[in-house]
Amino acid sequence: MFRARSSVYVRGLLRHGRLTRALAAIALCLGHASIALGQLAPGGAADQGPDAGVAPPPYKQLRYEEDYTYLRNPARRGDIFDPIKYVPFGGVEGRYISLGGEARPFFEWFRNEKWGSIPGADGYLLQRYMAHVDLHWNDRTRLFVQLKSGLEGGRQSGPRPVDEDKLDLGQAFLDVQIISSGDRKLVVRAGRQEMAFGHQRLVSYREGPNVRRSFDGLRVTLRTQAWTVDAFATRPARTEPGSFDDSPDSDRSFWGGQATRALGRSAGLDLYYLGLKNERAAYDQGTAEETRHTNGARLWGEGHGWDYDVDLIYQWGSFGKGDIRAWAVASVFGYTFRDLPTRPRLALSLDTHSGDRNPQDPDLETYQPLFPKGAYYGLIAPFGPSNHREVHPALEAQLSRSLSARADWMFFWRRSLRDGVYDVSGNPLRTGQQSNAPFVGHSPGIEFVWSLNRHLALTASYSRFFAGRFLEETPPGKNMTYGALKLTFKF
Repeated sequence: MFRARSSVYVRGLLRHGRLTRALAAIALCLGHASIALGQLAPGGAADQGPDAGVAPPPYKQLRYEEDYTYLRNPARRGDIFDPIKYVPFGGVEGRYISLGGEARPFFEWFRNEKWGSIPGADGYLLQRYMAHVDLHWNDRTRLFVQLKSGLEGGRQSGPRPVDEDKLDLGQAFLDVQIISSGDRKLVVRAGRQEMAFGHQRLVSYREGPNVRRSFDGLRVTLRTQAWTVDAFATRPARTEPGSFDDSPDSDRSFWGGQATRALGRSAGLDLYYLGLKNERAAYDQGTAEETRHTNGARLWGEGHGWDYDVDLIYQWGSFGKGDIRAWAVASVFGYTFRDLPTRPRLALSLDTHSGDRNPQDPDLETYQPLFPKGAYYGLIAPFGPSNHREVHPALEAQLSRSLSARADWMFFWRRSLRDGVYDVSGNPLRTGQQSNAPFVGHSPGIEFVWSLNRHLALTASYSRFFAGRFLEETPPGKNMTYGALKLTFKF
Protein backbone atom coordinates (compact mmCIF):
# COMPACT_ATOMS: atom_id res chain seq x y z
CA MET A 1 0.00 0.00 0.00
CA PHE A 2 2.89 2.35 0.83
CA ARG A 3 4.43 1.68 -2.59
CA ALA A 4 1.12 2.45 -4.34
CA ARG A 5 0.63 5.68 -2.42
CA SER A 6 4.25 6.70 -3.15
CA SER A 7 3.73 6.07 -6.85
CA VAL A 8 0.58 8.21 -6.87
CA TYR A 9 2.40 10.97 -4.99
CA VAL A 10 5.33 10.96 -7.45
CA ARG A 11 2.97 11.11 -10.43
CA GLY A 12 1.21 14.07 -8.83
CA LEU A 13 4.51 15.86 -8.34
CA LEU A 14 5.45 15.24 -11.94
CA ARG A 15 2.13 16.58 -13.21
CA HIS A 16 2.26 19.73 -11.11
CA GLY A 17 5.99 20.43 -11.48
CA ARG A 18 6.75 20.36 -7.76
CA LEU A 19 9.30 17.55 -7.77
CA THR A 20 12.37 19.80 -7.69
CA ARG A 21 11.09 21.52 -4.55
CA ALA A 22 10.32 18.15 -2.99
CA LEU A 23 13.81 16.83 -3.68
CA ALA A 24 15.37 19.98 -2.29
CA ALA A 25 13.36 19.57 0.91
CA ILE A 26 14.42 15.93 1.16
CA ALA A 27 18.05 16.96 0.71
CA LEU A 28 17.83 19.47 3.54
CA CYS A 29 16.12 17.03 5.90
CA LEU A 30 18.47 14.15 5.13
CA GLY A 31 21.44 16.49 5.28
CA HIS A 32 20.66 17.65 8.81
CA ALA A 33 19.93 14.10 9.93
CA SER A 34 23.05 12.65 8.34
CA ILE A 35 25.27 15.39 9.75
CA ALA A 36 23.91 14.78 13.21
CA LEU A 37 24.23 11.01 12.93
CA GLY A 38 27.67 11.18 11.33
CA GLN A 39 29.01 13.06 14.33
CA LEU A 40 27.99 10.32 16.75
CA ALA A 41 29.82 7.14 17.58
CA PRO A 42 27.95 3.82 17.43
CA GLY A 43 27.28 4.01 21.14
CA GLY A 44 25.45 7.30 20.76
CA ALA A 45 28.13 9.65 22.08
CA ALA A 46 31.00 11.42 20.44
CA ASP A 47 34.01 9.11 20.04
CA GLN A 48 36.81 10.02 22.43
CA GLY A 49 39.32 7.36 21.37
CA PRO A 50 42.96 8.25 20.73
CA ASP A 51 42.49 8.10 16.96
CA ALA A 52 39.10 9.84 16.97
CA GLY A 53 38.75 12.56 14.39
CA VAL A 54 40.72 10.73 11.68
CA ALA A 55 38.67 11.32 8.54
CA PRO A 56 37.27 8.11 6.99
CA PRO A 57 38.01 7.54 3.30
CA PRO A 58 35.52 8.80 0.70
CA TYR A 59 33.21 6.31 -0.95
CA LYS A 60 34.38 5.03 -4.32
CA GLN A 61 32.38 4.54 -7.49
CA LEU A 62 33.58 0.93 -7.65
CA ARG A 63 32.49 -0.08 -4.17
CA TYR A 64 34.58 -3.26 -4.18
CA GLU A 65 37.71 -1.07 -4.09
CA GLU A 66 36.88 0.20 -0.59
CA ASP A 67 38.96 -1.10 2.33
CA TYR A 68 37.59 -0.94 5.88
CA THR A 69 40.18 -3.02 7.68
CA TYR A 70 41.25 0.14 9.53
CA LEU A 71 38.06 -0.28 11.58
CA ARG A 72 39.64 -3.22 13.39
CA ASN A 73 40.76 -0.48 15.75
CA PRO A 74 37.60 0.54 17.67
CA ALA A 75 39.07 4.01 18.23
CA ARG A 76 38.77 4.68 14.48
CA ARG A 77 35.00 4.20 14.56
CA GLY A 78 33.24 7.54 14.52
CA ASP A 79 30.60 7.22 11.80
CA ILE A 80 27.05 5.95 12.40
CA PHE A 81 27.54 3.26 9.72
CA ASP A 82 30.93 2.00 10.94
CA PRO A 83 29.41 -0.98 12.84
CA ILE A 84 28.28 -2.53 9.51
CA LYS A 85 31.42 -1.64 7.54
CA TYR A 86 33.62 -4.09 9.41
CA VAL A 87 31.87 -7.05 11.08
CA PRO A 88 34.31 -9.81 12.17
CA PHE A 89 32.87 -13.29 12.61
CA GLY A 90 34.00 -16.87 13.19
CA GLY A 91 36.89 -15.85 15.43
CA VAL A 92 39.30 -16.07 12.46
CA GLU A 93 41.84 -13.32 11.80
CA GLY A 94 40.96 -11.45 8.59
CA ARG A 95 37.41 -12.86 8.34
CA TYR A 96 34.77 -10.14 8.18
CA ILE A 97 31.72 -8.80 6.34
CA SER A 98 31.25 -5.25 5.05
CA LEU A 99 27.83 -3.91 4.05
CA GLY A 100 26.98 -0.85 1.99
CA GLY A 101 24.59 0.71 -0.46
CA GLU A 102 23.32 3.70 -2.39
CA ALA A 103 20.02 5.49 -3.06
CA ARG A 104 19.82 8.02 -5.90
CA PRO A 105 16.55 9.74 -6.87
CA PHE A 106 17.21 11.68 -10.06
CA PHE A 107 14.78 14.15 -11.65
CA GLU A 108 15.42 14.93 -15.34
CA TRP A 109 13.71 17.44 -17.58
CA PHE A 110 14.07 17.75 -21.36
CA ARG A 111 12.69 20.03 -24.00
CA ASN A 112 13.02 18.68 -27.56
CA GLU A 113 14.97 15.59 -26.49
CA LYS A 114 17.17 14.17 -29.26
CA TRP A 115 16.85 17.50 -31.13
CA GLY A 116 13.09 17.19 -31.39
CA SER A 117 12.77 13.48 -32.15
CA ILE A 118 10.89 13.45 -28.82
CA PRO A 119 9.11 16.84 -29.14
CA GLY A 120 7.84 19.09 -26.37
CA ALA A 121 8.80 19.11 -22.69
CA ASP A 122 9.05 16.05 -20.47
CA GLY A 123 10.01 15.71 -16.80
CA TYR A 124 10.34 12.37 -15.07
CA LEU A 125 11.84 10.64 -12.06
CA LEU A 126 14.62 8.05 -12.15
CA GLN A 127 15.51 6.03 -9.06
CA ARG A 128 18.60 3.95 -8.42
CA TYR A 129 19.06 1.65 -5.43
CA MET A 130 22.07 -0.56 -4.80
CA ALA A 131 23.14 -2.71 -1.86
CA HIS A 132 26.21 -4.92 -1.47
CA VAL A 133 27.76 -7.53 0.77
CA ASP A 134 31.55 -7.85 0.80
CA LEU A 135 32.58 -11.11 2.48
CA HIS A 136 36.28 -11.63 3.22
CA TRP A 137 36.66 -15.29 4.22
CA ASN A 138 40.39 -14.89 4.76
CA ASP A 139 43.30 -12.94 3.31
CA ARG A 140 43.07 -14.91 0.05
CA THR A 141 39.36 -15.48 -0.59
CA ARG A 142 36.60 -12.95 -1.02
CA LEU A 143 32.98 -12.89 -2.27
CA PHE A 144 31.36 -9.64 -3.40
CA VAL A 145 27.62 -9.46 -4.22
CA GLN A 146 25.75 -6.31 -5.21
CA LEU A 147 22.06 -5.96 -6.02
CA LYS A 148 20.82 -3.12 -8.20
CA SER A 149 17.41 -1.63 -8.93
CA GLY A 150 16.70 1.06 -11.53
CA LEU A 151 13.18 2.50 -11.76
CA GLU A 152 11.64 5.08 -14.08
CA GLY A 153 8.38 6.95 -13.59
CA GLY A 154 6.56 9.60 -15.59
CA ARG A 155 8.56 9.57 -18.83
CA GLN A 156 6.05 10.18 -21.63
CA SER A 157 7.82 8.01 -24.22
CA GLY A 158 8.60 5.24 -21.72
CA PRO A 159 11.90 4.10 -20.22
CA ARG A 160 15.09 4.04 -22.28
CA PRO A 161 17.22 0.83 -22.10
CA VAL A 162 19.50 2.42 -19.46
CA ASP A 163 16.59 3.70 -17.34
CA GLU A 164 14.98 0.57 -15.93
CA ASP A 165 16.11 -2.72 -14.43
CA LYS A 166 13.69 -3.47 -11.63
CA LEU A 167 15.93 -5.82 -9.63
CA ASP A 168 18.99 -7.78 -10.63
CA LEU A 169 22.52 -8.82 -9.79
CA GLY A 170 24.79 -5.91 -10.52
CA GLN A 171 27.83 -7.86 -9.38
CA ALA A 172 28.52 -11.32 -7.98
CA PHE A 173 32.14 -12.43 -8.15
CA LEU A 174 34.66 -14.53 -6.28
CA ASP A 175 38.24 -13.36 -5.76
CA VAL A 176 40.99 -15.88 -5.07
CA GLN A 177 44.52 -14.64 -4.38
CA ILE A 178 46.87 -17.17 -5.98
CA ILE A 179 50.18 -15.45 -5.22
CA SER A 180 51.01 -13.23 -2.25
CA SER A 181 54.74 -12.79 -1.93
CA GLY A 182 56.25 -9.52 -0.82
CA ASP A 183 55.08 -6.81 -3.19
CA ARG A 184 53.75 -9.30 -5.76
CA LYS A 185 50.08 -10.36 -5.76
CA LEU A 186 48.07 -12.34 -8.30
CA VAL A 187 44.26 -12.35 -7.98
CA VAL A 188 41.78 -14.33 -10.10
CA ARG A 189 38.23 -12.95 -10.25
CA ALA A 190 35.29 -14.94 -11.67
CA GLY A 191 31.68 -13.86 -12.06
CA ARG A 192 29.65 -10.73 -12.82
CA GLN A 193 31.67 -7.57 -12.23
CA GLU A 194 31.99 -3.90 -13.05
CA MET A 195 35.17 -2.74 -14.78
CA ALA A 196 36.81 0.59 -15.52
CA PHE A 197 40.17 1.36 -17.10
CA GLY A 198 42.00 4.64 -17.54
CA HIS A 199 39.88 7.70 -18.23
CA GLN A 200 36.91 5.40 -18.96
CA ARG A 201 36.95 6.36 -22.63
CA LEU A 202 36.76 2.67 -23.65
CA VAL A 203 35.78 0.61 -20.59
CA SER A 204 33.43 1.89 -17.88
CA TYR A 205 30.65 0.89 -15.49
CA ARG A 206 28.42 3.68 -16.96
CA GLU A 207 27.82 5.84 -13.90
CA GLY A 208 25.82 8.70 -15.44
CA PRO A 209 22.65 6.83 -16.55
CA ASN A 210 20.26 5.17 -14.12
CA VAL A 211 21.45 1.57 -14.66
CA ARG A 212 25.13 0.72 -14.47
CA ARG A 213 26.96 -1.74 -16.73
CA SER A 214 28.40 -5.14 -15.76
CA PHE A 215 30.42 -7.86 -17.47
CA ASP A 216 30.26 -11.65 -17.00
CA GLY A 217 33.53 -13.52 -17.12
CA LEU A 218 37.05 -13.93 -15.80
CA ARG A 219 39.63 -11.32 -14.79
CA VAL A 220 43.21 -11.80 -13.61
CA THR A 221 45.15 -9.00 -11.89
CA LEU A 222 48.89 -9.00 -11.19
CA ARG A 223 50.34 -6.28 -8.98
CA THR A 224 54.05 -5.68 -8.50
CA GLN A 225 55.98 -2.74 -7.14
CA ALA A 226 56.24 -1.18 -10.60
CA TRP A 227 53.28 -2.55 -12.59
CA THR A 228 49.59 -3.41 -12.38
CA VAL A 229 48.54 -5.80 -15.15
CA ASP A 230 44.93 -6.85 -15.88
CA ALA A 231 43.72 -9.47 -18.34
CA PHE A 232 40.07 -10.43 -18.87
CA ALA A 233 37.68 -12.46 -21.00
CA THR A 234 34.01 -11.49 -20.68
CA ARG A 235 30.62 -10.91 -22.22
CA PRO A 236 28.72 -7.71 -21.38
CA ALA A 237 25.63 -8.31 -19.27
CA ARG A 238 22.49 -7.46 -21.25
CA THR A 239 20.28 -5.02 -19.31
CA GLU A 240 16.64 -6.16 -19.21
CA PRO A 241 13.79 -4.25 -17.52
CA GLY A 242 12.43 -7.09 -15.37
CA SER A 243 13.67 -8.85 -12.24
CA PHE A 244 16.72 -11.15 -12.32
CA ASP A 245 16.55 -11.42 -16.11
CA ASP A 246 19.93 -9.90 -17.07
CA SER A 247 22.07 -12.42 -18.95
CA PRO A 248 25.36 -12.48 -20.87
CA ASP A 249 25.04 -10.87 -24.31
CA SER A 250 25.25 -13.78 -26.74
CA ASP A 251 25.99 -11.39 -29.66
CA ARG A 252 29.10 -9.81 -28.16
CA SER A 253 32.31 -11.05 -26.54
CA PHE A 254 34.89 -8.73 -25.01
CA TRP A 255 38.46 -9.53 -23.99
CA GLY A 256 41.81 -7.83 -23.51
CA GLY A 257 44.28 -6.45 -21.01
CA GLN A 258 45.96 -3.35 -19.63
CA ALA A 259 49.33 -2.69 -18.04
CA THR A 260 49.81 0.40 -15.86
CA ARG A 261 53.14 1.73 -14.63
CA ALA A 262 53.62 4.64 -12.26
CA LEU A 263 56.02 7.31 -13.48
CA GLY A 264 56.95 8.95 -10.23
CA ARG A 265 54.41 9.96 -7.61
CA SER A 266 51.92 11.81 -9.80
CA ALA A 267 52.13 10.42 -13.33
CA GLY A 268 51.51 7.14 -15.07
CA LEU A 269 51.43 5.23 -18.33
CA ASP A 270 48.72 2.79 -19.49
CA LEU A 271 49.28 0.35 -22.35
CA TYR A 272 46.30 -1.70 -23.44
CA TYR A 273 44.80 -4.12 -25.96
CA LEU A 274 41.02 -4.67 -26.19
CA GLY A 275 39.16 -7.10 -28.44
CA LEU A 276 35.46 -7.03 -29.34
CA LYS A 277 33.43 -9.42 -31.47
CA ASN A 278 29.92 -8.32 -32.37
CA GLU A 279 27.65 -10.58 -34.40
CA ARG A 280 25.43 -7.65 -35.44
CA ALA A 281 27.37 -4.39 -35.54
CA ALA A 282 25.53 -1.42 -37.10
CA TYR A 283 27.07 1.64 -38.75
CA ASP A 284 25.94 4.21 -41.30
CA GLN A 285 27.44 1.88 -43.91
CA GLY A 286 25.22 -1.04 -42.85
CA THR A 287 25.06 -4.03 -40.49
CA ALA A 288 27.51 -6.97 -40.44
CA GLU A 289 29.62 -9.16 -38.18
CA GLU A 290 32.54 -7.25 -36.66
CA THR A 291 35.80 -8.25 -35.03
CA ARG A 292 37.63 -5.17 -33.78
CA HIS A 293 41.01 -4.93 -32.05
CA THR A 294 42.02 -1.79 -30.14
CA ASN A 295 45.54 -0.86 -29.14
CA GLY A 296 46.32 2.29 -27.22
CA ALA A 297 48.54 4.19 -24.83
CA ARG A 298 47.47 6.69 -22.20
CA LEU A 299 49.79 9.17 -20.48
CA TRP A 300 48.53 11.08 -17.48
CA GLY A 301 49.84 13.09 -14.58
CA GLU A 302 49.98 16.39 -12.71
CA GLY A 303 52.51 18.79 -11.24
CA HIS A 304 52.99 22.48 -10.39
CA GLY A 305 49.28 23.12 -10.88
CA TRP A 306 49.14 21.46 -14.31
CA ASP A 307 47.35 18.20 -15.14
CA TYR A 308 47.04 16.23 -18.36
CA ASP A 309 45.46 13.06 -19.70
CA VAL A 310 46.14 11.92 -23.29
CA ASP A 311 44.95 8.76 -25.09
CA LEU A 312 46.32 7.59 -28.46
CA ILE A 313 44.09 4.84 -29.89
CA TYR A 314 44.32 2.67 -33.02
CA GLN A 315 41.74 0.08 -34.14
CA TRP A 316 41.85 -2.63 -36.79
CA GLY A 317 39.97 -5.80 -37.69
CA SER A 318 37.15 -6.85 -40.00
CA PHE A 319 33.60 -5.69 -40.71
CA GLY A 320 31.72 -8.03 -43.01
CA LYS A 321 33.95 -8.39 -46.08
CA GLY A 322 35.86 -5.19 -45.38
CA ASP A 323 38.77 -4.14 -43.19
CA ILE A 324 38.62 -1.84 -40.16
CA ARG A 325 41.13 0.98 -39.86
CA ALA A 326 40.13 3.57 -37.24
CA TRP A 327 41.82 5.84 -34.73
CA ALA A 328 41.32 8.49 -32.04
CA VAL A 329 43.25 11.11 -30.11
CA ALA A 330 41.57 12.18 -26.88
CA SER A 331 43.08 14.65 -24.44
CA VAL A 332 42.37 16.99 -21.57
CA PHE A 333 44.74 19.62 -20.16
CA GLY A 334 44.13 21.67 -17.04
CA TYR A 335 45.65 24.21 -14.70
CA THR A 336 44.58 24.84 -11.08
CA PHE A 337 45.19 28.23 -9.48
CA ARG A 338 46.01 26.86 -6.06
CA ASP A 339 46.71 30.23 -4.45
CA LEU A 340 43.29 31.70 -5.24
CA PRO A 341 40.45 31.32 -2.70
CA THR A 342 38.20 29.03 -4.78
CA ARG A 343 41.10 27.10 -6.38
CA PRO A 344 39.67 27.56 -9.91
CA ARG A 345 40.73 25.06 -12.55
CA LEU A 346 40.75 25.89 -16.26
CA ALA A 347 40.58 22.86 -18.53
CA LEU A 348 40.51 22.20 -22.26
CA SER A 349 39.54 18.90 -23.89
CA LEU A 350 40.54 18.27 -27.51
CA ASP A 351 39.22 15.05 -29.09
CA THR A 352 39.32 13.67 -32.63
CA HIS A 353 37.74 10.33 -33.60
CA SER A 354 37.81 8.92 -37.12
CA GLY A 355 34.79 8.39 -39.36
CA ASP A 356 34.08 6.28 -42.42
CA ARG A 357 35.52 7.77 -45.61
CA ASN A 358 33.20 6.05 -48.10
CA PRO A 359 29.98 4.19 -47.17
CA GLN A 360 29.94 2.58 -50.63
CA ASP A 361 33.11 0.51 -50.17
CA PRO A 362 33.30 -2.43 -47.74
CA ASP A 363 36.10 -1.00 -45.58
CA LEU A 364 35.21 0.84 -42.38
CA GLU A 365 37.05 3.74 -40.74
CA THR A 366 34.45 4.59 -38.05
CA TYR A 367 35.90 4.69 -34.54
CA GLN A 368 34.07 2.41 -32.07
CA PRO A 369 34.08 3.53 -28.38
CA LEU A 370 33.42 -0.04 -27.08
CA PHE A 371 31.98 0.39 -23.55
CA PRO A 372 32.66 4.02 -22.53
CA LYS A 373 31.36 6.12 -19.66
CA GLY A 374 27.64 6.75 -19.97
CA ALA A 375 27.62 10.56 -20.07
CA TYR A 376 30.44 10.87 -22.58
CA TYR A 377 29.61 14.46 -23.56
CA GLY A 378 27.24 15.18 -20.69
CA LEU A 379 23.73 13.91 -20.14
CA ILE A 380 22.16 16.33 -22.63
CA ALA A 381 24.12 15.04 -25.65
CA PRO A 382 22.74 11.73 -26.93
CA PHE A 383 25.74 11.04 -29.15
CA GLY A 384 29.15 9.53 -28.48
CA PRO A 385 32.65 10.01 -29.89
CA SER A 386 32.38 8.11 -33.18
CA ASN A 387 33.16 10.37 -36.17
CA HIS A 388 33.59 13.46 -34.01
CA ARG A 389 35.89 16.37 -33.37
CA GLU A 390 35.31 18.14 -30.07
CA VAL A 391 36.65 21.32 -28.45
CA HIS A 392 35.58 21.58 -24.83
CA PRO A 393 36.72 24.38 -22.47
CA ALA A 394 35.65 24.20 -18.82
CA LEU A 395 36.01 26.14 -15.58
CA GLU A 396 35.75 24.49 -12.15
CA ALA A 397 35.76 26.14 -8.74
CA GLN A 398 35.38 25.15 -5.10
CA LEU A 399 32.99 27.89 -3.96
CA SER A 400 32.99 26.74 -0.35
CA ARG A 401 34.03 23.72 1.66
CA SER A 402 30.90 21.85 0.56
CA LEU A 403 29.87 23.55 -2.71
CA SER A 404 31.62 23.16 -6.06
CA ALA A 405 30.68 24.42 -9.50
CA ARG A 406 31.57 23.62 -13.09
CA ALA A 407 30.77 25.59 -16.25
CA ASP A 408 31.67 24.29 -19.71
CA TRP A 409 30.97 24.79 -23.39
CA MET A 410 31.27 21.96 -25.93
CA PHE A 411 31.63 22.35 -29.72
CA PHE A 412 31.15 19.42 -32.12
CA TRP A 413 32.01 18.73 -35.75
CA ARG A 414 31.84 15.57 -37.85
CA ARG A 415 35.30 14.22 -38.65
CA SER A 416 34.20 12.67 -41.98
CA LEU A 417 31.46 14.29 -44.06
CA ARG A 418 30.55 10.89 -45.53
CA ASP A 419 29.72 9.36 -42.12
CA GLY A 420 26.91 9.99 -39.66
CA VAL A 421 26.43 10.69 -35.96
CA TYR A 422 26.38 7.84 -33.43
CA ASP A 423 25.13 7.33 -29.88
CA VAL A 424 27.39 6.64 -26.89
CA SER A 425 27.45 2.90 -27.62
CA GLY A 426 28.41 3.46 -31.27
CA ASN A 427 24.97 2.85 -32.84
CA PRO A 428 23.84 5.15 -35.70
CA LEU A 429 21.72 8.18 -34.72
CA ARG A 430 21.73 10.26 -37.93
CA THR A 431 22.93 9.28 -41.38
CA GLY A 432 25.73 11.33 -42.87
CA GLN A 433 24.56 10.78 -46.44
CA GLN A 434 22.00 13.61 -46.51
CA SER A 435 24.21 16.56 -45.56
CA ASN A 436 27.71 17.84 -46.29
CA ALA A 437 27.74 20.17 -43.28
CA PRO A 438 30.45 19.41 -40.69
CA PHE A 439 29.11 21.43 -37.73
CA VAL A 440 26.86 19.39 -35.42
CA GLY A 441 26.27 21.99 -32.70
CA HIS A 442 27.44 23.48 -29.44
CA SER A 443 26.33 23.05 -25.84
CA PRO A 444 26.95 25.33 -22.84
CA GLY A 445 26.16 24.04 -19.37
CA ILE A 446 26.61 24.54 -15.65
CA GLU A 447 26.56 22.18 -12.70
CA PHE A 448 26.63 22.64 -8.91
CA VAL A 449 27.50 19.86 -6.43
CA TRP A 450 26.61 20.36 -2.80
CA SER A 451 28.38 17.75 -0.67
CA LEU A 452 26.51 18.00 2.61
CA ASN A 453 28.72 15.35 4.22
CA ARG A 454 30.44 12.08 3.40
CA HIS A 455 27.12 10.32 2.75
CA LEU A 456 24.93 12.85 1.00
CA ALA A 457 25.34 15.05 -2.08
CA LEU A 458 22.93 17.13 -4.14
CA THR A 459 23.72 17.88 -7.79
CA ALA A 460 21.92 20.46 -9.94
CA SER A 461 22.61 20.67 -13.69
CA TYR A 462 21.38 22.85 -16.55
CA SER A 463 22.49 22.89 -20.18
CA ARG A 464 21.41 23.83 -23.69
CA PHE A 465 22.27 22.26 -27.03
CA PHE A 466 22.13 24.54 -30.05
CA ALA A 467 21.73 22.51 -33.22
CA GLY A 468 24.22 23.12 -36.01
CA ARG A 469 23.72 22.99 -39.74
CA PHE A 470 24.18 19.20 -39.96
CA LEU A 471 21.26 18.56 -37.60
CA GLU A 472 19.11 21.17 -39.34
CA GLU A 473 19.72 19.43 -42.68
CA THR A 474 18.89 15.97 -41.23
CA PRO A 475 15.72 16.98 -39.32
CA PRO A 476 14.43 17.29 -36.75
CA GLY A 477 17.11 19.76 -35.75
CA LYS A 478 15.64 21.72 -32.85
CA ASN A 479 17.59 23.18 -29.94
CA MET A 480 17.47 21.15 -26.73
CA THR A 481 17.18 22.21 -23.09
CA TYR A 482 18.08 19.98 -20.16
CA GLY A 483 17.76 20.27 -16.39
CA ALA A 484 18.42 17.76 -13.63
CA LEU A 485 18.37 17.48 -9.86
CA LYS A 486 20.12 14.46 -8.34
CA LEU A 487 20.29 13.42 -4.71
CA THR A 488 22.86 10.72 -3.86
CA PHE A 489 23.03 8.95 -0.50
CA LYS A 490 25.75 6.34 0.18
CA PHE A 491 26.62 4.25 3.17
